Order: sequence, then structure tokens, then C-alpha cells
Amino acid sequence: MAARLKERFLNEVTPALVQKFNYTTVMQVPKIEKVVINMGVGDAVANSKVLDSAVNDMQLIAGQKPVITRAKKSIAGFKLRENMPIGVKVTLRGERMYHFLDKLFNVTLPRVRDFHGVSTKAFDGRGNYTLGLKEQLIFPEIEYDQVDKVRGMDIVIVTTAKTDEESRELLTQLGMPFAK
Repeated sequence: MAARLKERFLNEVTPALVQKFNYTTVMQVPKIEKVVINMGVGDAVANSKVLDSAVNDMQLIAGQKPVITRAKKSIAGFKLRENMPIGVKVTLRGERMYHFLDKLFNVTLPRVRDFHGVSTKAFDGRGNYTLGLKEQLIFPEIEYDQVDKVRGMDIVIVTTAKTDEESRELLTQLGMPFAK
């Protein structure tokens, strides 16, 4: 599955981008560097057991063990102390990254209720794309009965593109379902 997306990138997407943006060499063609999946678990402040289920969900979704993120500052209003565990994140590269993106584009996003495509405005100005999901239930690996609480997550696709236009074209060619 992942090989299919990577092969498509090499055989179809690269020549199309070279033609569209008039690159002089294939090394100028933007690539996807990494995918970072982040899940904030604010409930972990009161109950640290909540973090374990978030770690298990993230491991099922990403296919690799997540890192626990910790608070940088203390915030009294949130009863948060410095270095308290408050989330989990995973950085995917290589084959796992292509496998995850293929699954995201073709299986997961179409399962979202009332899905009309992802926003074209979520680029950061430097060619990276951020996607927010409201629930982890849309992933096929997550069983509805096993979920204790519905949690959202952020998915950041980091590319080597210099502009948003190059990045948008790269993701479109790879099959990302943008809203019309």
C-alpha cells in the first residue's frame, strides 16, 4: 500500500511537477519530509491513566510507539505544573509515512461525516499543511467499544516545498481530497 503511493510519487507526480513549475532538475521537486501526529490530552492533568489509552490509540493509528509530550510552563488556571505529561505525538518518516498518508487519503478521510474535502487554507506559508481531526474513531484500527473518550488530533504534513502553491499541487497529485 505504501509502496503504491511512493511509486506514484516517483513515476507520475515528479514529472507533472517538473512540467508545471519548470524545474531544471528533479532534485528541485518538493517531497514530503515527515508527518507529525499530535494528540493533546488535557484530562491527563487530573487523571494520568487517561494518557495510557491515548498512547494505545496513537500506536494503533500510526503503527509506531508515540512520545509523551510534557508541559513547558506551569499554568495555575489549568492546574498544570511544569513537566506534567499532557499529550502524545508521533513523527512518521519513510515507508510508515507513505503508508499512513495512503490510509488517510483513501480510507480515513472519506469516513468523516458530511465530508466535502479538506480545507485549502490550512497551509502555513512555507509549504506545510496542518489538518485537524475531531475524533480518532474515523481510523479503521480504532474499535468503537474500546474508546473511553473521543479525542481529536492534529496531523502536520511537512514538505520541502518553498511555497504553498507547490505544496498544494504536490498533495493534490498524491491524492489528498481538497474541497472544491
